[in-house]
This record gives sequence, C-alpha cells and structure tokens, in this order.
Amino acid sequence: MSLINENFMKLEDSYLFSTIAKKVAKYTQENPNKKIIKLGIGDVTKPIVPACLEAMHKAVDEIGTAQGFKGYGPEQGYEFLRKAIVENDYKARGVEIAEDEVFVSDGAKCDCGNIVDIFSSSNKVAITDPVYPVYLDTNIMCGREIVYLPVTEENGFIPELPKEKVDMIYLCFPNNPTGTVLNKEELKKWVDYAKENKAIILYDCAYEAFITEENVPHSIYEVDGALDVAIEFKSYSKTAGFTGVRCAYVIVPKRLKGYTKSGEEISLNKLWNRRTCTKFNGVSYIVQRAAEATYKEDGKKQIKENIKAYLENAKIIKEGLEEAGFTVYGGVNSPYVWLKVPEKMTSWEFFDKLLEEVNIVGTPGSGFGAHGEGYFRLTAFGTKENTIEAMERIKNWK
Repeated sequence: MSLINENFMKLEDSYLFSTIAKKVAKYTQENPNKKIIKLGIGDVTKPIVPACLEAMHKAVDEIGTAQGFKGYGPEQGYEFLRKAIVENDYKARGVEIAEDEVFVSDGAKCDCGNIVDIFSSSNKVAITDPVYPVYLDTNIMCGREIVYLPVTEENGFIPELPKEKVDMIYLCFPNNPTGTVLNKEELKKWVDYAKENKAIILYDCAYEAFITEENVPHSIYEVDGALDVAIEFKSYSKTAGFTGVRCAYVIVPKRLKGYTKSGEEISLNKLWNRRTCTKFNGVSYIVQRAAEATYKEDGKKQIKENIKAYLENAKIIKEGLEEAGFTVYGGVNSPYVWLKVPEKMTSWEFFDKLLEEVNIVGTPGSGFGAHGEGYFRLTAFGTKENTIEAMERIKNWK
C-alpha cells in the first residue's frame, strides 16, 4: 500500500489562479460576444525584446554546429551569465557576491518552492498575510508550522516582527500582492531579528526593477548584515518578459549557515549546490544567452522601456480607481495595485460583479490569505489600450 504525503490534504482544492481561470472560461463560454479585459494574473503582454531574441537566434545557430554544440551544461548556470549577474545586479550596487553563490534556474516560483528541500520540516516558518500562495503551500506540503504576519492597512502594510521565535522568514518586496515596499531601515529590523534568532530570510525581489523611489533597496544585500542571514530570489519573468521562456536565479551566500540537531554548522550554499546537482540539469544554453543579453546596452534600454510602459499602466489604474472612489495602494514601485472592495462585500463577490457587470478580471484578495479579504489585486501587465478601457468601464460603473 503506497501511503501519500497527507500534508497535501491540508491544501485548498485548487490553486488560486486555476480557480480564476475556470470562472473566466465558464463566463466566456456563456457570453462569447463579451470583451473580457484580464488584469488578474501577473503575466506580461509585451514580447521578448529584440536584444534577447537576437541572442537566442545566435545561440540556436551556434548549437547547430559541431564546434558550438552544447550538451549538458553546468547545473548552477553558465559562467557567462553568472558573471553578468554579479557585475550588473550586485557590484553595480556595491554588493560583493561571488559567482559560485549564484544559481541559475527555470523560475523564481520554482526556487521559492524548492529551497525548502534543504531545511528541516520541524522549522517554524513566518509568512506574511496576504502572501503569494507558493510560499505558504510549499511549506504546508512539508508539514511545517506556519506563523502568519498580518500585512494590513492598519500597520501600513509593514509586517511586524514575530512575537515568537521562528526559523525561516519569507519576505517579498516590492510586495505581491499589495504592491507596497520596505525601505532600508525597515528591512534592517528583519536582518537584525534573523541574526539574533539564527533564522534565515527567504527574500523574493522578483519586482525590484519596478522600484522608482529612493531608499527602497533593490536587493536585501544592500542592508548591512544581510549576507549572513538571507537567500535572495530574482527573476527575468517580469523584467524581460521571460514568463514563458523561464529563467531566474537564486543567491545563496557561502557565509550562510544552517544547523544539525546537534548544533553543528553546515554551509547552506553547499547543501543547495548538492540539491541542484541532484535534481536539476540546468537552464538551456539558448535561454541563458537570452538572459545574458538583458545586461547588454541594447537589452537594458529595451527592457527599461517595457518596464516604463507597465509603470504607466499602473499609474493609469491607480488614478482611475481613485477617481472612481476606491482606496488604493501600490502601483508606484510595483506593477500591482491593491484596492479596497466596497463595504459589506467579499473579495470573491467583488470578483464576480467586476467580471459579470464590466467584464474585467482581477484577483480576489482572500486568495492570498485571510488578511487579503476585503481587498482586490489588479495588474499593470495588460496593454495600455485595455488598461485605459478597463478604467473607463470602472469609472462608469454604477
């Protein structure tokens, strides 16, 4: 008799975005002539930029020759990409990261879920609420105890330090779903907490390219002491439009330590490297050449234009909702806008009314956790035309 991992039974029956997709598909089938504007899932709409396409084409031609053919590559990522990451994403910001502390992967979502492999299931995990579902679900799958950290209007969407000792802490800033940020002083409190409690911070900054304000760190390693306590996740999905191409990376500093039950210090970099070599064969050479091109002069310029366009959409959404009378957060350093739904209405009820009455799709806040109830997320990843039309529909909505 094959026993299952019964922790899976504690999960919701359906992943949040799968539920939304089913609802939208049903409505579309019943109303085939309606134009649905989707501002729900955080998928990009702009094509891969020319610099990345050119790099991919060259790589395809290269591996079609005997001299340029590539078989299995290094599981941690090719040196050319890891070097570009170190130089552009870290040294340029005054942070010293070694190339063997960089692990190239097929997506930050995968990394955020897979990283739990190197930690004990007995660890107590702090997770903000509302939260990107992957952090929560992957730890429920492992049977870990979860400590929820409310992120609400009342605390300015700044999570408070745990009142009890925890071993792992998930932080995501700019935040998904609220679109809010932490400044360096606020983030330093978490680094200090982690040091005092020998905890590890799992820091997801997939949206750092959208930061527009000063004193908002693009990397947790800009905060003193973070290299001793933090693992960082970054992605090319929302910056370079790689949601379908798949490429990201995780930084695991060599000075990071975990502990055995007897108290022996163990290198987390060494553990993650061992896990990577065992369970992963690396990202394709073609994709990694495309990722490298994001750091070239043309690539940077083209990607910056795309991000600028998404931020313009965010501004349109934020100002349109405010004009319509909604209370709104985010949308300044993030492609996400977090709005309060009308009183006496749940976030799923608001989802249904928005879909049925103005044919716009968003994401119910309750899908991100209990403290997301009463809120709703819209994304700036649609086209400008659709974004403008969506706001006009909402402003004219009775």
